[in-house]
Parts: sequence; C-alpha cells; structure tokens
Amino acid sequence: DQERVAEVIEKHGVEEVIHFAAYSLVGESVQNPLKYYDNNVSATAQFLSACTQNGVKRIVFSSTAATYGEPTQIPIPEDHATIPTNPYGETKRAIERMLYWCHEAYGLSSISLRYFNAAGAHPELEIGEDHDPESHLIPIVLQAALGQRDAVQVFGDDYQTPDGTCIRDYIHVMDLASAHRLAILRLRQHDVAEVYNLGHGKGFSVKEVIDVARRVTGVDIKAEIGPRRAGDPAQLVASSDKARSLLAWQPQYDDLDTIIATAWKWYSQHPHGYADKMSK
Repeated sequence: DQERVAEVIEKHGVEEVIHFAAYSLVGESVQNPLKYYDNNVSATAQFLSACTQNGVKRIVFSSTAATYGEPTQIPIPEDHATIPTNPYGETKRAIERMLYWCHEAYGLSSISLRYFNAAGAHPELEIGEDHDPESHLIPIVLQAALGQRDAVQVFGDDYQTPDGTCIRDYIHVMDLASAHRLAILRLRQHDVAEVYNLGHGKGFSVKEVIDVARRVTGVDIKAEIGPRRAGDPAQLVASSDKARSLLAWQPQYDDLDTIIATAWKWYSQHPHGYADKMSK
C-alpha cells in the first residue's frame, strides 16, 4: 500500500528503515515463483518508491545466502558469483540490485545483510521462533523432541558432503540483531550501497544438527531420510570477515550447542509458540 506507507513516513518523519518483509520458503518459491516476484520484488519496488519520495535516507535490507546458489568457494565471500538456485534467492538478489540503483539515482544509502541460517531465541525474554507452517530445521527438530512430530524429515543424504546431508552456517538471532544496529550506525557515517554476509564461517550438516539437539534436549529424536528438496544447495557457509571489519561486528553466540539451547529454552516454555502466550 504505497499511499499508506507514504503517510506513515511523512507523519513520523522516518529517515531510516529496516526492511524485513518477504515470503521466504524455498520450496514454495520453486512451486509458485510469481507469488514471490509479486510480493518480494514488486511490493518492494512500491515500498521504495514511497521511501525515496518522502525523505527516507537509509535502509537496511534482510537478504539471504540463497543469493549465491551453489557456491564454488567455501566459505563464501560477498564477491562470489550470485546464481540463485531458487526463486526466493533470485527475488532477494533482485532487491539488492534495486537498492544499488536507488542509491545511484536517488541517493538512498543501503546495506543488504545476507543472513545465513537464523536460529535460536532471546536468552532471557520470552521471545522465540514461531512459524506457521514451520520450515526451519532447528524448530522442526525441537518439535520432534517435544513429541509434536513423529520424526524429522531429512531432505536427501546423497549430497557431496561428509555425511551426505546439506551443510549450513547457523547464526543466532541476537547476533543478527546486533548487526542491524551496527549497519544503521555505518549508514549514518557513510553514503554507501553495500552487501554483507552474516554467519559464523562454520557449517553443520543436518545430521549434526539433529545430534546436537539430541544432546541438548536429552531426547532420542527420530530422523527419516527422504528425497532432496528442490532448490537446496549442498553447502552454504559464510565468510563474515567484511562485517567483522567494517561493521565491527562480533558474534557472541558462536557454537551450535548454545544456539540450540536458547531455542530449546523457548520451546520448552512455549511448546505451542505464541499461542501459549496469548492464552495466558
């Protein structure tokens, strides 16, 4: 709603925006690409029109490691070729380029943050991960630990990885949050259009995640091997040297046990997610 966005920006004198909104299911994007182009790309173009016409000066954008596709270099640097293997990654890459050209044409400064696999929960407050439908590996594994699923479905065990399952770089949500704050601070000091990876530089396979979850929860979580899921690269592991250098970003939750433990604390107290909070 471009007019409504423009009204809000003007009313509150908005100068900085953090753009989180998108459809983000890889499998669904393969099955229904036009849905993703319409919401992620077309709606963002409308949104940016409202921003550039009403005084917004800086924007931080939630991008994704899916922009890289099947990497030829691990860990992946920001200047790696971007050849997405699914429409979700393709739409995020299109928005990155849109932001670049908005900087060239309108002077809109931007930083696109390519998340690797966001995970975990706030360690103190009652804030955690709750999707419907759930598609992220760690919540699915913990739902199995709670008995809400019979087993974890593993999408393929024939990838060119040590145990045959996909490898991903998991980054705690609190470390992601700190990167957004630092990105805003950088934009206040520099007129740029930049891209940064956010990950730890260490990958864990699906089987390794399940094993760590078994150890953290004390539950013998059952796993079942199924066919590959369309659009899934074998490995996605970040080089985050650029963020550490230029943003002065220092991740605090740097091991998988801790990341899963914070998520398990959330799910243990809220086995039905925010539905539990609403019922109290």
